[in-house]
Amino acid sequence: MPRFQQYIDGQFEDGDFTFLSIDPATGAPWAVLPEARESDVDRAVQAAHRALKQGAWPKTTATARGKLLYRLADLVSENASKLAQLETQDTGKIIRETTAQIQYVAEFYRYYAGLADKIEGMYLPIDKADMETWVRREPIGVVAAVVPWNSQLFLSAVKIGPALAAGCTIVLKASEDGPTPLLELARLIHEAGFPAGCVNIITGYGETCGAALTRHPKVAHIAFTGGPAAARKVVQNASENFASTSLELGGKSPLIVFADADLESAANAQVAGIFAATGQSCVAASRLVVEASVKDRFVEILAAKAKAIRIGAPSDFGTEVGPLCTERQRRHISSVVEASAASGADVIYGGKALDRPGYFFEPTILDCSKVRAPSLETELFGPVLSVVGFETEDEAVAIANDTAFGLSAGVFTQNLTRAHRLTRALDAGTVWLNTYRAVSPLAPFGGHGMSGHGREGGMASVLAFTKTKTVWLRTSDGSFPDPFIMR
Repeated sequence: MPRFQQYIDGQFEDGDFTFLSIDPATGAPWAVLPEARESDVDRAVQAAHRALKQGAWPKTTATARGKLLYRLADLVSENASKLAQLETQDTGKIIRETTAQIQYVAEFYRYYAGLADKIEGMYLPIDKADMETWVRREPIGVVAAVVPWNSQLFLSAVKIGPALAAGCTIVLKASEDGPTPLLELARLIHEAGFPAGCVNIITGYGETCGAALTRHPKVAHIAFTGGPAAARKVVQNASENFASTSLELGGKSPLIVFADADLESAANAQVAGIFAATGQSCVAASRLVVEASVKDRFVEILAAKAKAIRIGAPSDFGTEVGPLCTERQRRHISSVVEASAASGADVIYGGKALDRPGYFFEPTILDCSKVRAPSLETELFGPVLSVVGFETEDEAVAIANDTAFGLSAGVFTQNLTRAHRLTRALDAGTVWLNTYRAVSPLAPFGGHGMSGHGREGGMASVLAFTKTKTVWLRTSDGSFPDPFIMR
């Protein structure tokens, strides 16, 4: 089996401990991975701290940082095919999406490269005649980045890119499930020419590697993407080092479809929202809130589309839905679907794991209009859609907002004034109107409530990796005035 290495202080290492990576399409091990533990984490953070304070990196101009990021973007583009193949084999994500997504990931690095020398301070028109006062923006420090396995190259780009643009250094922990694309990315970072210690990439388990990283005393900021349960531990760890945090967590996103919508277009968006990526997306549109007068017709359209989905090997470009990433995820989904059906939800389509090698689960549609089924409240991270009907616009908003999450929402309607009303009324960090699952490096992304806080994307994401320093310069001649009076 191929062996992958961790990347610490500009060096590739096997590590003292290893574990096996499982191919989700077969359920069989296929690669040997390094398991970072506390000593590895400490070396990585110490390396990042040295790189931040001494050597070439703190002397690198903002423009030069941008050029390094441009070089990394080019390398990602050039190696997109290999990265896509690794991500598909290690996570089960279909090759047609990994190939397209990784090419777009390069655009995120280019965007942050362009922002590197656009981080500006501020001159203050201070209320003291003999003072010049200004505010500098400086790197916040060592960044601990923790990413899950799904869309990991994208989720890493929105952390590595702005952190390096701001002049920070970073230690990135890849998920223990499917980390090989990020371990390969380390080789591209090395080839791009970043000084040793600027970027360190490790992988391991949350209880050991993740905990040691997020509580390390030299970590200044934690950029975390994952679930609320793990995020609670991250926040607890941050209480030890007082690191600031940005948390991009889960969602239970609604897609609201009104009777005046283009139902075919809305159905395609719903398929994209819940069955694309096998539903393993934080913005998965897992709740369909559809107007009662068209509910039956719309669900019938969806069921036909679900039935036509091509399920197969993720390495086949014809496949539309591949396996789930892990067996434990499939067991979790199966148990919630069974509990929902037992509680009174109607299984319109699907509802069970497929009897074949690998971790496959059928695209599933549950009608939950008559019961508050578990599937309506639990983030399943799989291809399971819960349907609820509504009569009025106010009822649709109430149903959509009836969740502890607040990441994203979608609305399909031809009524422009209604669309504007709903963008204000919906509790979500992103609202898509007559579309779904669109992203851009220019657009801030994030949520609130159980979906976390902070934003990734846009200039705000770069500023989040900076700290401000206020500088005072006395311009008057003569002795310092009365020292016992605050100036």
